[in-house]
Amino acid sequence: MSVFQDQLDKVSNDPGFIAALDQSGGSTPKALRIYGIQEDAYSNDEEMFGLIHDMRTRIITSPAFDGKRILCAILFENTLDREIAGKATSHYLWQEKNVVPILKVDKGLADEANGVQLMKPIPNLDDLLQKATQKDVFGTKMRSVIKSANAGGIEENVAQQFEIGRQIVAAGLVPIIEPEIDINAPDKAEAEALLREQLLAHLNKLESSELVMFKLTLPEEPNFYKACQDHPNMLKVVALSGGYSREEANRRLTQNNGMIASFSRALTEGLSAQQSDEEFNAMLDASIQSIFDASST
Repeated sequence: MSVFQDQLDKVSNDPGFIAALDQSGGSTPKALRIYGIQEDAYSNDEEMFGLIHDMRTRIITSPAFDGKRILCAILFENTLDREIAGKATSHYLWQEKNVVPILKVDKGLADEANGVQLMKPIPNLDDLLQKATQKDVFGTKMRSVIKSANAGGIEENVAQQFEIGRQIVAAGLVPIIEPEIDINAPDKAEAEALLREQLLAHLNKLESSELVMFKLTLPEEPNFYKACQDHPNMLKVVALSGGYSREEANRRLTQNNGMIASFSRALTEGLSAQQSDEEFNAMLDASIQSIFDASST
């Protein structure tokens, strides 16, 4: 059986959640600060990315981190190009930890217009997708943002996600489509209604062979995205923590049956470079277990 088919079987059938370890250029300094490493610890991007890779390596190699509770891990391209214990990071994840690698492919956000931030252009995407398939990567992730319930903006946002998503499917990968609704949007529930309408409309246009995943902000109404979850083209609907604390993100996730976590900040909350390995592993284990439990409802 092919690696892709093995990975598809795991994502389809196994319990667990997605670990989002894909902080990139703009979000890396904040992620390091929360981890206890200040800006004066590095003097350029290369040193900064080296330190964040050390953090990710510590997480991924921890005994707490494996495929029994974690389905997939989302990586930044810089991480894909680095190694853990002498193996490409994606190969280490799949071969040593039984965790399915996902690659973040977007290049950040355009300026806000019509209540949304679309994705910036993604140059050389086909080359990146080809590299990913050679490294046992199963799927991709790309994020855009919805700031308010602007029907035209949300329609444009979802259309962009699906257009690029179909390019990713054609390359043999499963895209995670992520139109994040800002948790501080004053009309968040209205934005969710507009988003769901657009997501279902675009799902209905897919060919039967085109599988996608959604990564969505936890909704105001429990089980609001159930129609998306039940759609034949849907592999998984996963939730982002979006700035909610781990406790609040878990609470909301528990109310959404069949939706699983894809947490970043909520996963690494409480981890510190200053912790001993024993303290670090215990904190990570407790964090993973709480998110696994919330993903199992």
